[in-house]
Amino acid sequence: MPGPFVLTPELDAFKLQFEEIANEADAIASALTEQQFNWRPGTGGWSVAQCIDHLNVSARVYLPKLDEGIANAIRQGMYGEGPFRYNALGRLFVWTQQPTTKMKYKAVKALQPSPARRKQDALAAFRAYQVQYVDRLRQGNGLDLARARVQSPVVSLLRLPLGSGFALVVAHEQRHLQQARNVIANPAFPGSA
Repeated sequence: MPGPFVLTPELDAFKLQFEEIANEADAIASALTEQQFNWRPGTGGWSVAQCIDHLNVSARVYLPKLDEGIANAIRQGMYGEGPFRYNALGRLFVWTQQPTTKMKYKAVKALQPSPARRKQDALAAFRAYQVQYVDRLRQGNGLDLARARVQSPVVSLLRLPLGSGFALVVAHEQRHLQQARNVIANPAFPGSA
């Protein structure tokens, strides 16, 4: 089992992704004014602020589920060495959240973003949640990521492998950051030429 500060290769890859996602969110929003950050397309789509706030709301709901899954796995002694192979259900749910997947979903009420957010507040919270996800990677270090389970905050009967749970968060965040980039690319976006 790796030492307390050396992550397994799989978890280290997730750590790098969370760090890249935090930097990407900053890069997307840093040059935006408050008006641009909160601008919504006329089609009823979300603003950049709402994309990021949705990820913040999702983190507030999902982190306790990760805590529970990690704690249960530790109590049950579910340790193992990877690389891990995840079940079809876990792979399917991760695939559905990829930015390249064309499926569209309506966020459940509990995960709906606020209509408007201050840029500084939304980005600070987002970066803090990325740090918390990395902390959960450290807590899960050495666990069998295929056998340990995490409960979905949306569908209570759904329990995914812990590794799929981390991959799902990464894919979900990448998906909504792509959505934020699409908002900025909209021809009607304020300040576009």
